[in-house]
Amino acid sequence: MNRLRQKQIHRMVRKNRVRAVVHGTAKRPRLSVFISAYHVSVQLIDDDAQKTLASVTSVGQKTVTGSLTDKATWIGTEIASQAKTHKIKQVVFDRNGRLYHGRVKALAEAARKAGLEF
Repeated sequence: MNRLRQKQIHRMVRKNRVRAVVHGTAKRPRLSVFISAYHVSVQLIDDDAQKTLASVTSVGQKTVTGSLTDKATWIGTEIASQAKTHKIKQVVFDRNGRLYHGRVKALAEAARKAGLEF
């Protein structure tokens, strides 16, 4: 097995471990983060109803420029403002198998600063 495949397997194991504990409801949805090589996407998910309540992505956004950390910060503030329109104040953070460091941390701190609690 090559090194890249091992990294993918370890990330899936971490993701499944976190997902076994983290569960979103209508009052406290799951804030799921996905970071690709070029873009950042975030969703507020109600796992009981299996519905996405709100989502924000940097794909196709002309106003967002700079590094991925800058994009993650912008995404954090945008998802917090969308959560306010849906009257959501508390969320459960799902980092999707990634470490709470760098881009994920920047997104989380921006969302907290904009009013989300987790």
